[in-house]
Amino acid sequence: MTRISRILDADSYKASHFLQYPPGTEFVSSYIESRGGAFAQSLFFGLQIYLKDVLTQPITRADIDEAEEMLLAHGEPFNRAGWDHVLNAHGGHMPVRIEAVREGSVLPTGNALVQIVNTDPRVPWIVSYLETALLRAVWYPTTVATRSWHLKKIIDAAWSETSDAPQERLVFALHDFGARGASSSESASIGGLAHLVNFRGTDTLAALATARRVYHEPMAGFSIPAAEHSTITSWGREREADAYANMLRNFGGPGKVVAVVSDSYDVYRATAEIWGESLASQVRAMGGTLVVRPDSGDPRTTPVEIVGILAEKFGVRTNSKGFRVLPDCVRVIQGDGVDEDSIAAILDNLRAKGFAADNIAFGMGGALLQKLDRDTLKFAMKTNAIRVDGEWIDVFKQPIDDPGKASKKGRLALVLRDGAPRTIRAEERHEGEENLLGEVFVDGRLTRDERLEDIRRRSWR
Repeated sequence: MTRISRILDADSYKASHFLQYPPGTEFVSSYIESRGGAFAQSLFFGLQIYLKDVLTQPITRADIDEAEEMLLAHGEPFNRAGWDHVLNAHGGHMPVRIEAVREGSVLPTGNALVQIVNTDPRVPWIVSYLETALLRAVWYPTTVATRSWHLKKIIDAAWSETSDAPQERLVFALHDFGARGASSSESASIGGLAHLVNFRGTDTLAALATARRVYHEPMAGFSIPAAEHSTITSWGREREADAYANMLRNFGGPGKVVAVVSDSYDVYRATAEIWGESLASQVRAMGGTLVVRPDSGDPRTTPVEIVGILAEKFGVRTNSKGFRVLPDCVRVIQGDGVDEDSIAAILDNLRAKGFAADNIAFGMGGALLQKLDRDTLKFAMKTNAIRVDGEWIDVFKQPIDDPGKASKKGRLALVLRDGAPRTIRAEERHEGEENLLGEVFVDGRLTRDERLEDIRRRSWR
């Protein structure tokens, strides 16, 4: 993908803002928050990707020349003197200081997550200029990580009630199938990695490369051999059993797991007659686990019915909580029509039929990485203060017809009070009270380098 100049990675109207601030403006402070939305809590993640991959890289003379030509032709003014100053005085690095909460922090919505201010009084306009890219770098991975975290809570609650399975297996209960449903390879890598804060199962290879490059994680997620419809149907309907036997022969074995999509023709017949009868002895004898995947029908009921058929054919045991569990040689994965509502419904239906939650795993695609937007968590970046002629002045908005869009005033701090995070004015912070908005970037340098293993621990305390 062709690299877009930092100066052009912005909304057009940003190019005119350098002429719009009050005379004498020296510094501009802005912050990012989730104002609410679909979830009451957000899991902050992903800023470091943007800082390392983009913001630590300087702009060049060629970038300025290209931006000047394009923006003037586009109908906007161009701040040639300002960008030349960034290049000449700062080597092309953005003269800003960014503070943020620790990645992996789970906070109630309505709290400041990031705060940014310029460090050079000659370029106060640069803070707002960076909004387009900076806000996008925060809202997308944080929203994916938040959705994944809430899904983990739903699954964890069902496991706690019905399952004896080791807790460490929970991280494989929701698999990322979303790479092909993402809008770009960059989205897949960032969103896929956001999911891996909470889980370990993924088919999004791009996320693994980003985890290694940005967060010091050699292998962030895992997968297993799995069939798709093209490989099964290539054998023809009459040889469906042969296609399944081939999967066991090539990928089965002690301690191994193999997933086989089984709805190419009739998932109920495939489960009962092929897996449950023709190939049952091979499934039992291989020493590993066959994961049967229905991929059509009602996602709330079909996988539960498949669990029931496997129970009839392979038997069950009853765990200490009184729920039925399939033998280790068979499990089910539902990867079609999966979201918060359907996962909760599937787990409820399993429980109602007396089955433990660990009989099933889930695969989530576009709904995980793509079926969301900035308004899912109502993300916004707003200016909260400016310094004019040496004096800090509060800046805020307070729309009369939409109180939910009111913004925060003054330079901010995030503190823990009465066990809960609270966003306050910086001057209201008590002596010795830690500001959870810690410096992560200043003048082109990353000043806090997070590791994925620490982020994971932080997110599930």
